[in-house]
Amino acid sequence: MPLSIASTGEHFLIKKITGKEEVRRFLENLGFVAGADVSVVSEIAGNVIVQIKDSRVAISREMAQKIVV
Repeated sequence: MPLSIASTGEHFLIKKITGKEEVRRFLENLGFVAGADVSVVSEIAGNVIVQIKDSRVAISREMAQKIVV
């Protein structure tokens, strides 16, 4: 399922990143790689705040849909 519909507070493993090459590379640079542990912290105004690798990152809902957990 895409990360955009994941429940707040639950931990997931990233299975794959979809989208164009530049989008995948951008997310990879933020730490979103297959096998990484990620959790949704909160959702604010359509954006998703996630915890990944001891960091909190805000991404848009469209970016979160490209992350399959």
